[in-house]
Amino acid sequence: MRGRVYGTDHDDPDPGPRPGHAYRQLVAGPLDGLLLDVTGWTEAELAAGAALPTEIGAHGPGGRARYGPRPGDPRRWDWQGDVGEVP
Repeated sequence: MRGRVYGTDHDDPDPGPRPGHAYRQLVAGPLDGLLLDVTGWTEAELAAGAALPTEIGAHGPGGRARYGPRPGDPRRWDWQGDVGEVP
């Protein structure tokens, strides 16, 4: 897998995936093309997907972009929409 990992700094000289880690590719939405490090996640967590903090979604700072596994290809997570702040 190639690409920048979600959560790495923009000025990180090596923002790509690390050996020994597991990733999911985020598809569409505000985080399109980024890789999410899911190392250590349980099967239930992987099946549930994630609401990831982002400042560039529909809700601006404090909002989240919801991603979940693609049927038939769980290594790719599709954007399911933006949500407001999660308490």
